[in-house]
Amino acid sequence: MEAFILGTGGMMPLPGRYLTSVLLRREGSLFLFDCGEGTQVSLRRLNLKWKKIDAIFISHTHADHVTGLPGILMLSSQVDRNEPLYIIGPPKIKHYIESNRASLDMYINYQIIVIEIDPSNPQEVFKGEGFTIQSFPLKHTKPCVGYTLIEDERPGIFYPDKALALNIPAGPLWGTLQRGEPVEFNGRIINPSEVMGPPRSGRKFSFVTDTLYHEGIAKYVKNSNLLICEGMFGEGMEEQAEEKRHMTAYQAGLVAKEAAALSTGLIHYSPRYHDKELGLLLDEARKNSKNTFLCRDRMAITIPNTD
Repeated sequence: MEAFILGTGGMMPLPGRYLTSVLLRREGSLFLFDCGEGTQVSLRRLNLKWKKIDAIFISHTHADHVTGLPGILMLSSQVDRNEPLYIIGPPKIKHYIESNRASLDMYINYQIIVIEIDPSNPQEVFKGEGFTIQSFPLKHTKPCVGYTLIEDERPGIFYPDKALALNIPAGPLWGTLQRGEPVEFNGRIINPSEVMGPPRSGRKFSFVTDTLYHEGIAKYVKNSNLLICEGMFGEGMEEQAEEKRHMTAYQAGLVAKEAAALSTGLIHYSPRYHDKELGLLLDEARKNSKNTFLCRDRMAITIPNTD
């Protein structure tokens, strides 16, 4: 699993800092989280096969999170596509897509399925083989949600010595046991638990942006292997963050700490901070969570299994 940071900015794009967007690649599937202005440019510069994106997840319908969508939809028509493109987000995302298609006379040669979700209730919004994607409520100036991709548990570690001790020969029977299925050998049923360790957790990716800090966020992003979290403002800007319903970098670090996230990337920076000043935001976040880093446009992040 890999995350590609396509844009890190909030409110307005800057040279070298496009608006917020993250592409997640998992075993060949592609998922886009938000689609701010400049998303296409980063995708092209990273040379990703992005025209086969499976689903786009929108946190909310403020312009700096959706203005890249029309271009993505039109350019996706330049390749053959048999699978539908899912676009998932809070209310008004369907109207935004339909009005853009109508006003721009878009040529679309594939199916677009827009699903509007209830932003006030946590829920499963997408399911694939071996994983689910869930939404959860955030607190912003309009309906807004965060997302988390959670992989299913993996089988435990297979111990060949235990299999050999039971006289099970190497070969197809080992493979069956490793898939979690019992086998019959010498008139006896051998269960996977006799030759394997306990199930191992899958990976977890979480995306949180445009929200007031509140303690409830942590439970949804608990134990994330990678948490991408807004840290829009620095110290001294708490009042403005409260007014605009955003988090400070210090609060982003607090969410990471409460969630015991293995790694946290700050994103959605206010344009008031030039690149050289972003280190101040990082320092503030690290007061709570040492495993925090600054996201940069076109950064690639590998998300490995931990065991």
